[in-house]
Amino acid sequence: MAETYCYEYPRPAVTVDIVVLTDDGSILLVKRRSDPYAGRWALPGGFIDMDETLADAAARELAEETGVAGLALRQLKAFDAPGRDPRGRTIGVAFLSEVSGPLDATAGDDAADAHWYSLADLPPLAFDHDQIVACALAATGRTT
Repeated sequence: MAETYCYEYPRPAVTVDIVVLTDDGSILLVKRRSDPYAGRWALPGGFIDMDETLADAAARELAEETGVAGLALRQLKAFDAPGRDPRGRTIGVAFLSEVSGPLDATAGDDAADAHWYSLADLPPLAFDHDQIVACALAATGRTT
């Protein structure tokens, strides 16, 4: 059995956020059911489990919150600004998937709703998700 070590210094939590973009300029968002930011729109995502990879966590969170599964996800960037999450020190790793058109999405888990929005008309986003969307757009060479 592997030995377990305990450290006295604080450690950050790790989350994943998933940007799903369509060719026609739509993005998949979820409405948060719980605080922080209850009722605000956000990217699908959440905390990783101790026994999964970042990519596995991204696929799981996307499926749990939207019902969308089986997408090719590529790691985009880590977002690590202190204070990006009011629950505590959190490092988020964003993933990106590009699809031809909107897929059927149904809210589940801690999402109150799932909806495709036009990139040209986004609602205010929770956390630093506006920065993540901007990064995804830059990575794909899009403006909207």
